[in-house]
Amino acid sequence: MQHDLLQIIGNEAVLHGYIDKQSLLVLLLLVVASIAVLAKGADWLIEGAVDLAVRTGMPKIVIGATIISLGTTLPEMFVSVMAAFMGNPGLALGNGVGSIIADTGLIFGLSCVLAAMPVNRYILNRTGWIQVGAAVLLVAISVIALATRAPDSSPMLERWVGFFFLALLAAYLYITYYWSKQKHGEEKNSAENEALEARGLTLSWILLLGGLVLVIVGARLLVPGASEIAERIGVPDDVIAASMVAFGTSLPELITAITAIRKGHPEITVGNVVGADVLNCLFVIGAAAAAVPLAIPQNFYTLHFPVMLLILFSFRGFISTNKSGYFSKWQGIWLLSIYVGYLVIQYS
Repeated sequence: MQHDLLQIIGNEAVLHGYIDKQSLLVLLLLVVASIAVLAKGADWLIEGAVDLAVRTGMPKIVIGATIISLGTTLPEMFVSVMAAFMGNPGLALGNGVGSIIADTGLIFGLSCVLAAMPVNRYILNRTGWIQVGAAVLLVAISVIALATRAPDSSPMLERWVGFFFLALLAAYLYITYYWSKQKHGEEKNSAENEALEARGLTLSWILLLGGLVLVIVGARLLVPGASEIAERIGVPDDVIAASMVAFGTSLPELITAITAIRKGHPEITVGNVVGADVLNCLFVIGAAAAAVPLAIPQNFYTLHFPVMLLILFSFRGFISTNKSGYFSKWQGIWLLSIYVGYLVIQYS
């Protein structure tokens, strides 16, 4: 039974085969259950992250940029690696690049509209540059691959690029932890009162990791279930692709962001978005390229890469120019408009 469940969650073909066999009523119940699992998982995830930050002295934004981001990007990594092995480099590469665009445009843009998102300059002036730098490095390597390719062949992200990105990922995680320890002294006093009510460290980790599992499983079942319902009631395929499927890969980050805002911890959302962008580039694309060399489709040079850079440099500009200590609502609207325009262009 446990093996069958793992097959359904982890194997794309088995999952869709299982979904296809279910009646409409079962699918509706599956969607409702998946939403409930997502909500509960996000609650546990945020509670565990806040408690862990209090118990260890790490800033919440750093917890969001490392541990939570690693967990919420795992679905993209698995999908991209499987797509690479199955000979679909466009999906493998597009999953990483598209998630960067969705995380910063949709999730962070929406978060800025819903709440006052803090600008933690100590962290963002460091990890924010890594966020942009990783994307610029990906584009630069891709442009070099295009310029140096053999005639009548596709530009490739070779396996050495994947291993290089994974090495940069390890360096990023270490340096982020190092920066957080430097910041520890400044935040320790503000956390002392909270620490009195904090759970034990073991329970904090159980909540955080258990929440991650529930969020990933809930998102994994919700998207294909909702897509199958839409298809059966006559929603066109392109509408399903432009909404549910594109939206679904970033669902863990979105649910986590909304829950963090609702619980009064918007700094976790900021850290998760920045960290997820870095990880989508270095972890998701890096792991896929390390598994199998990735051909780079032409539309990445004309659409996906330019939009990714536009949205990231906009975010970087907002970090540099905000004097109030918070992102503005109009900045969120700008990021959202880029994301909506990206979808319209892609599916028009």
